[in-house]
Amino acid sequence: MISVIIPTYKSPEVLDLCLRSCIEGQQNKNQIIVVVDGFYDINKDVLEKWSKHIDILNLEQNAGLCRGTNLGVYNAQHDKILVVNDDNVFPLNWDVQLEKIYQPNTVISPNQIEPYPSIFKQFNIKDLGKDPNTFDLEAFWKYEAEVFKDMVEETGSTLPFFMNKYDYLKVGGWDENYDMIMVSDWDFFLKCTLTGMKMIRTYTCHFYHFASISFNGEKRQQADQKGHEYAQYKWNSHIYSHPETNLKFIL
Repeated sequence: MISVIIPTYKSPEVLDLCLRSCIEGQQNKNQIIVVVDGFYDINKDVLEKWSKHIDILNLEQNAGLCRGTNLGVYNAQHDKILVVNDDNVFPLNWDVQLEKIYQPNTVISPNQIEPYPSIFKQFNIKDLGKDPNTFDLEAFWKYEAEVFKDMVEETGSTLPFFMNKYDYLKVGGWDENYDMIMVSDWDFFLKCTLTGMKMIRTYTCHFYHFASISFNGEKRQQADQKGHEYAQYKWNSHIYSHPETNLKFIL
């Protein structure tokens, strides 16, 4: 059994699709934790719609994605955790496929399908919809089955990620000193790498990603720059990502 942690802010349309695909796509009855990082009323209808299938962690005030994710993990009932953004869509049988390749001391990244070109060469680029209103879930599930590969490789270090809860806690989870998510994910994967964890990518299941549907443009660039400045302060170096393996490293 898996504890899924889905932090959400104020994008109820993507959250609704995320939860539908998660619930309808699972084979087992996993724990699904929705961390509501403020703005509960905006998400209220969606949360009530799926309330029989989810655990709601209402932070009441905006605490930030890093803090929200950590609190979600603390509330996980199972040893295996899956951290997913609310703008992801789950494939069919996602839980069975991930359970098959689970290993302790390993961070497993399911591959992603995105509508736009990506810096990550492993991602599958296919426009199945740029927003929830144009997205066809059944078409995605059909396409995802077509690109299935019984293959794993050491090119992980991207979201979503699947791992042991205690391995997550061992490295301290997300660093809450990052103001936003930008670069904090690289920081997390760097810590996992430095403690000797394997960083694996699986092609046995692909998650769709709308690619920062609510966080783009100048705002994203500013957050990215601020994140890199904090990483430089913390590590006395920028965090780099290897262009082929995606492994995060410092010089």
